[in-house]
Amino acid sequence: MPTENTTEQRPAAAEAATARPERGRRDNNNGRRQFRRRQEPKEFEDVVVSINRVSKTVKGGRRMRFAALVVVGDKKGRIGFGMGKAAEVPDAIKKANEAAVKNVFRVNLVDDNRTVPHTSIGKHGAASVILLPAAPGTGVIAGGAVRSILELAGVSDVLSKVHGSRTSVNVVYATLNALQQMRTVEEVAKLRDKKVAEIR
Repeated sequence: MPTENTTEQRPAAAEAATARPERGRRDNNNGRRQFRRRQEPKEFEDVVVSINRVSKTVKGGRRMRFAALVVVGDKKGRIGFGMGKAAEVPDAIKKANEAAVKNVFRVNLVDDNRTVPHTSIGKHGAASVILLPAAPGTGVIAGGAVRSILELAGVSDVLSKVHGSRTSVNVVYATLNALQQMRTVEEVAKLRDKKVAEIR
């Protein structure tokens, strides 16, 4: 006498329910696929030059905070800087970044933003920064905050020298002061009321 197969067959729907969920789906999201938000490209790149811990003496004691100095640039001739203070480092950097974007200005460069047009000396406090044009292939001969600023501005060949104070804030201000003094040949000719050929 043939034996009957008593094993119940599970419906296909039940097997599908117990199967592993598809990649990219979540059971607690009603089966909707999750997509990561696409990050838009940033207009400016930023570099944190320095982070200092500062304190303020109040009646209850000393209140500690952080001060951040940030430089931003698009590597196409625009540069800016800002400072921010907050109780936490990330908040201080965020404030400094927002302030730097508001202080962006354009630097006059030559040869497709390759180098500076002429020698310039920027000063702030006890710090002075000298920027000199360089031949193609020289690179950015600078260090510290000066190098960060020049690279964010898009300069690829330049010589520099720092004299006096090496404090980050003073060096940043002096470097930006030197960049703000840059003038193209056309601007110099217009100021002197001469032709470009006469200037060269």
